[in-house]
Amino acid sequence: MLSMSFLVTVIWYCRRLYSFLAQLLKRWSNYLQRKLIRNLSVLTEVDLLGYSVREWKGETQQAKHMREAYEELFWSCHVKYLRQVRRDNYCVLRAVLFQIFSQGIPFPSWMRERDILKLPEKLLYSQGCNWIQQYSFGPERYTGPNAFGKLRKCMEALKTNWIEIIATKDHEERGNICNTLFSDESKEHKLYEAIKFIMLYEVVEAYEKIKNREEPIHNLFSLLLARDSSSDPLSFMMNHLNSIGDSLCLDQVELFLLGYLLEVKIRVYRLHRFNTEEFQVNYPDEYRREWNEISLLTEDDRYYHIPVFRT
Repeated sequence: MLSMSFLVTVIWYCRRLYSFLAQLLKRWSNYLQRKLIRNLSVLTEVDLLGYSVREWKGETQQAKHMREAYEELFWSCHVKYLRQVRRDNYCVLRAVLFQIFSQGIPFPSWMRERDILKLPEKLLYSQGCNWIQQYSFGPERYTGPNAFGKLRKCMEALKTNWIEIIATKDHEERGNICNTLFSDESKEHKLYEAIKFIMLYEVVEAYEKIKNREEPIHNLFSLLLARDSSSDPLSFMMNHLNSIGDSLCLDQVELFLLGYLLEVKIRVYRLHRFNTEEFQVNYPDEYRREWNEISLLTEDDRYYHIPVFRT
């Protein structure tokens, strides 16, 4: 009788312990989920028209104009959902790279032929660009002699994560990898700085070809170097690239360069230009048929979100 009572007591305590652990596990899971969602720099899909109504309330001319632009996207362009992107000065790089990774788009052809890990070394030693020490990593305005080592780590992060992404064929699994990557600020910032550096490296290459009167270069480099603020690679870095991630986003010319280097057609829906020829713009405007296409949505040419299509 005593042993039976003891057994009942043990079972009762085991059930209480199981119930307590189950509740603890559930709370911990909910906490981690909330933390992940809070840290995500690219949010999950929301209904496009619902977003439009929430963001553009009222009867002002601008509000009506923007709601009409969203309705045009919904009915004519088959954009049914929207993924909001964190509004900071890495915004456009984040929106572009997230889509490249989530779609499993491979390295551009030129990147498959060269080891991008060697680009910082080549720029510093082979081409004598000692001014690379003035490179700024977003909000980190000055790194000096540490710039080379930091750039190397950024290039390693880009190459390693991109290889992992394109090796992941399952769409859902690839999405989980992207969510993890784009919820870690330190890791994702390395990716953006690597892309910035690649842009700088290619401008240096184009500039040298112009100086040496070598093979013709793409006209976008001529356009970029024709600006007073970026007439050479150093001024391009100091006046444009160094501010990206800190106080500025990419401008129109740099979007052309970004699409060209990553070998993707970037289609941008510019809602503030609705009912004009500039409502839909491609970066670059000349692209190869085999390039993958990604899309951006902007209300002001500063912050960008990701449109999601459904037929």
